[in-house]
Order: sequence, then C-alpha cells, then structure tokens
Amino acid sequence: MADYKSIGDGSVRMKLSEATWTEIRDAEVDAALLPVGSTEQHGPHAPLGTDALTAEAVADAAAERWAGRETDRGGDAATDPDGGDLLVAPPVHVGVAEEHRAFDGTLWVSPDTFRAYVRETVESLAHHGLDRVVLVNGHGGNVEALAEVARRVSRDGSTNAYAVSFTWFEAVGEHASRMGHGGPLETAMLRHVAPELVRADRVAEARDGGTDRWGEWVRGVNLAHDSDEFTENGVVGDPNEGTAALGAELLERASEALCDVAGAVAERGFERHRGGR
Repeated sequence: MADYKSIGDGSVRMKLSEATWTEIRDAEVDAALLPVGSTEQHGPHAPLGTDALTAEAVADAAAERWAGRETDRGGDAATDPDGGDLLVAPPVHVGVAEEHRAFDGTLWVSPDTFRAYVRETVESLAHHGLDRVVLVNGHGGNVEALAEVARRVSRDGSTNAYAVSFTWFEAVGEHASRMGHGGPLETAMLRHVAPELVRADRVAEARDGGTDRWGEWVRGVNLAHDSDEFTENGVVGDPNEGTAALGAELLERASEALCDVAGAVAERGFERHRGGR
C-alpha cells in the first residue's frame, strides 16, 4: 500500500472527506466545490446514484486539472501563496426528485428542505474560511433551487460567502442538447468513470422502453409532472450512444469549464452582490 501523501502538498487533489482537520486548517484553498446530485431512477441499466456520482467525478477532475494548471505555471499549493487548491466537499446525495417517485428506490426532499440543507452546508464551509463555493450539479431537478441558494448566500452579508451553481451537462458544448435521462450523456459518463456500474446487458431494454423527449408538450407547455407519464422505464434518449469515448470527452469539457468558473469565483469580490460598488 502506498504511503499517504498529505492533502495540499501538490501530489493529490483535495477531498474534504479524506483530509484531517489540521490539513484543512493549513491548506491554501482558492475555492470549494460542492457536488450535488440525487438518488433516483436512471432506467434499468444505470444506478440510482448516477447524478451524485457524475457530479463528483466532474469536481474531482476539475480539482486535478486545477492542480495541473498550478504546476504548469510554476505554482505549488504547499509553498506558493498564490497557488491554492480546489477543495472537493462530500456530495449531496438526495435532491429535488419527486418527479421520479413512481420508480422504486428514488428518494427526494422538498425544495425548501433541499435549499436549507445546501445553504447550511455552504455556511459551514464559509465558517472555516472556505467562502468561495461552486455548487457542482448533476441533476436537472436541482437547477432552480441551487440558483436560488447561490443568490441568497451571495447577497447575505452575514454568511460572508459567494456561491454560484454549475450544472455539468450544460457545459459540454453541442452535446448538451442530448442530455435526456439515463440516456447518451449520463451513460457515457458512467462508462468512462464507473463502467462496472452500467448493466450492459440491459442497455437495449433501456432504449426500447424509453422515449426520445422529456415531457408531454402542447404549445410549449409540458403537461407531465412525473416522468412515468411519458417514459415506461424512466429513460429518455438512447443509452447505446453513450460510449466511454464520449464520456471521456464530456468529462474533459465539463471539468475544463468548471475550472474556468472556479477561477472566476475565486477572484470575485463579495461587495458587488451586497449593494456595494
């Protein structure tokens, strides 16, 4: 077994769950990444934890990419005050997912409960000086609530933090329109970062029992409130199109975009969000 190397020494990415409290105390952190997902159905071929798993994978990849950027410009998180890390916090595994309640194993909380939990988690980070936070989202049902949390945190002077929400599958260029649900993008990411979790023998079944469009639309209005109203097995899109090669591309694009966002967050002042100039 390899010797453990200290968090923040430039040799490993920073993960809060793997660090000691003294390592966090002594670390130079540019921004914290809080992966946020859901525990919900993703068809017969993909695990219930897909959203949290992919969000954390993007956050981890961004933290590694960030460390690489520091190395490329000669920085060292352990010795260079301008060469900090991105810290990856433990993921939020349950989100706003009542639309999938018809499928066994799906868990959800109300938007109010979700917003409160995420906000208080951000406040905990800020208490320790980790006051620049990117909410790294992997679930469409969380988007609205996370945007509200980010606004409230950033406007509230008592929190003394700044946050934004980043949804990984919106940051993959032309592939974003193929998102679906348990479809090509999520299946591709899983095949790249956790291939053992994809039930390969059920991918054809997933495709055949799914649909090609989210919702039931009339004149721009979605008549469906729950996913079982328009998809038999919970799938939207063709998971057969989700190759490991596509997953590698998605991870690269999303993590690069997240690094850019994190860099902007790290440099942004609080005062402009609180009525200051």
